[in-house]
Amino acid sequence: MWQRSVCVGLLALALGYLCLLGPELPSSALRHLSASLLGGLRRARSLEARMVAAWQQDIVRPARGWARVAVGVNACVDVVLSGVKLLQALGLEPGDGKNHAVLNSPQELKEAFSHFMGKGAAAERFFSDAEAFHHIAQTATEAPGAQLYVGGNAALIGQRLATNPDLKILLCGPVGPKLHELLDDNVVVPPESMQERDEFHLILEYQAGEEWGQVRAPNANRFIFSHDLSNGALNMLEVFVSSLEEFQPDLVVLSGLHMMEGQSKEMRQRRLMEAVASISDIPTDIPIHLELASMTDQDFMSNIMHQQVFPLVNSIGLNEQELLFLSQSASGPHGSLASWSGIPDVGVVSDILFWLLKEHGKAPERASDLTRIHFHTLAYHILVTLDGYWGNQVAAVAAGARAAGTQACATDTIDTSKVFLKAPLEFVTSQTQAPSKISLNPDEPVVHWHREGISFHFTPVLVCKDPVRTVGLGDAISAEGLLYSEVYPQ
Repeated sequence: MWQRSVCVGLLALALGYLCLLGPELPSSALRHLSASLLGGLRRARSLEARMVAAWQQDIVRPARGWARVAVGVNACVDVVLSGVKLLQALGLEPGDGKNHAVLNSPQELKEAFSHFMGKGAAAERFFSDAEAFHHIAQTATEAPGAQLYVGGNAALIGQRLATNPDLKILLCGPVGPKLHELLDDNVVVPPESMQERDEFHLILEYQAGEEWGQVRAPNANRFIFSHDLSNGALNMLEVFVSSLEEFQPDLVVLSGLHMMEGQSKEMRQRRLMEAVASISDIPTDIPIHLELASMTDQDFMSNIMHQQVFPLVNSIGLNEQELLFLSQSASGPHGSLASWSGIPDVGVVSDILFWLLKEHGKAPERASDLTRIHFHTLAYHILVTLDGYWGNQVAAVAAGARAAGTQACATDTIDTSKVFLKAPLEFVTSQTQAPSKISLNPDEPVVHWHREGISFHFTPVLVCKDPVRTVGLGDAISAEGLLYSEVYPQ
């Protein structure tokens, strides 16, 4: 760091001396030397500062933005606290980690938390025992340092979009009194969506390098669990769809399908078919974005893909865990990969995204409206679109990356002293076909490539060194990407 500061100082001195000598130098030499020195000053800035400056130039409003956005259907109150401190408060001792698809006891909570903390991976689970969950939730809300926030993917996206005063937001979900109090004034909640009690979700956070027994977190992340019956049954879906006729939205954002995993197989199968019927009632001229979240049942994910949910939506938002799970559930490319090792390989991610749009996206021979996927992981984002359907995607992916850098560090603008570049500076665009090799230029951080009628926009993320809050980060990223996206009339 000090070497860069010295270089900047010497270049500035040289530029000042050059100005003093200016009258005695030929004008062409003066221009050449000035340009060289200014170029040196630009290069002497950190990679992070150069990227932030470039994003600021790239992030421009779309020619035709949204005016009214309807968001549904999962909403709750998030109780955010240290996972290790909650486990200690519950009297649980450190031990071996183990993945559990559903949590049935505090012991299984401890094992699942340890498993994902060791990987540094996000996860979300249903806690089946109502009485045990109530005890854990009460302990969590009374713990020192616990904080209460708007929660649920739909509510978080709505809350993020509501910070834009030009947007009117409709939110449908199980909204209790505490959640209603926390929501932005710009968010409209239909009376039918209100309920007497809040749904609580517990967000157990951990920091990079934090230890719990023998487990050491490679990076900061969070583990979410709940005993949420209202969201789990998508109770507000029909209310949501029936509210659209009066609200007249330009965009519909849908999330919460993953919450049904806590239901019996028969119940969720029936509810999924009812959900498909309700979503089908949304007018086809209103674009629909589906935000995915952590899931563990491959059959259920396969049903969401194949039983007319994916074909009904225009856009999808997801992270690296959900992307790989999609491929595993539907025999896609790299589906034999058990899990990611470190930063997800860009070429592998690109192959799966390409397959999703090629096999499940809009095409003359297929009844599907899917034309856009926003992929986000800790180190980078990729926005993938079918040509001719979406515009302003350079701004959209850059805005998503900016949102990640500001929200994680809880700053209004990206503070380059608090973030670092984790994305690879070189990568290939595919691991299955003849790839292009790309070298990242920090002064042009949004990279574009093309593959069989599908456009890819990639940009790194500046990762927060000491994140303040990781929950809701993916929702903020997707919301910001949508805010700057423009859909073309067909």
